[in-house]
Amino acid sequence: MFHIIKSRKIFYIISLVIILVGVVSLFTRGLNLGIDFTGGNFVELRFNQAVTADQIRTTLAEHQLEDSKIQTSGENTYIIRTHALSQVASEKAFNDISEKLGGATMLRNELVGPVVGKELTRQAILSLIIASVLMILYITWRFEFLQGISAIVSQMHDVMVMVGFASLLQIEIDSTFVAAVLTIIGYSINDTIVIFDRIRENLRINRKEELAELVNKSLWQTMARSINTVLTVVFVLLALLIFGGSTIHNFISLLLIGVIVGCYSSIFIAAPMWFDLRRRQKARKAAEKATA
Repeated sequence: MFHIIKSRKIFYIISLVIILVGVVSLFTRGLNLGIDFTGGNFVELRFNQAVTADQIRTTLAEHQLEDSKIQTSGENTYIIRTHALSQVASEKAFNDISEKLGGATMLRNELVGPVVGKELTRQAILSLIIASVLMILYITWRFEFLQGISAIVSQMHDVMVMVGFASLLQIEIDSTFVAAVLTIIGYSINDTIVIFDRIRENLRINRKEELAELVNKSLWQTMARSINTVLTVVFVLLALLIFGGSTIHNFISLLLIGVIVGCYSSIFIAAPMWFDLRRRQKARKAAEKATA
């Protein structure tokens, strides 16, 4: 049986490399921020006849809007994201598109200001902080403080990997990104708690067993459950990614990355991290006792 705890440094290095690649991408490519964060117009048009995204972009170019993001959302229906436009400029541009491309009905035209984007960013960060604090308190009460710290390190690992992949793949960051991150945190912490619960049970049964062997045994005892759970979720997400509409493509892609990373971190980061913290705590107490 492969010994996960004895090989934990390998997994630490793998995670560190992935995170560093993401950090480099963040500094070089940055994040593809959507209008939820940067501000802009969100327009949905239903055309009376079949048109292509290239035809729409060509018309937008006449209004200096060629950099707008265009995606389909149904039959002859497109979502167009532009930088912030005045009401006059917006009506002029999209009336022109309607006239040149055979007529179109504007289903919605929403303007998101940059102030709203800053508020959303602040609320997203605050949500992550509150969720982390509550998880530490619950796990400390239910298990122990060191397991709470290990769980939060694992969650931060998941968030950093998701952000890194979002930068590498240039996935648009909008309000659904915040929802995806919070969803994955909830999914990952559930898997982590299952593993910690098995470790606690095994500690009660055999306190004299070497800690590394006990944790490794606990991980393998919950391995089938973790893999089966993540595969079930991945199959559903793949189906949504392939057959779902383009409007949920980014959200599903982020969930798919997060579910896989969350399962990995629960097994190869959270439990080994707790083992290292517990071992250092014991060594420190032994040193203090010897000194006394």
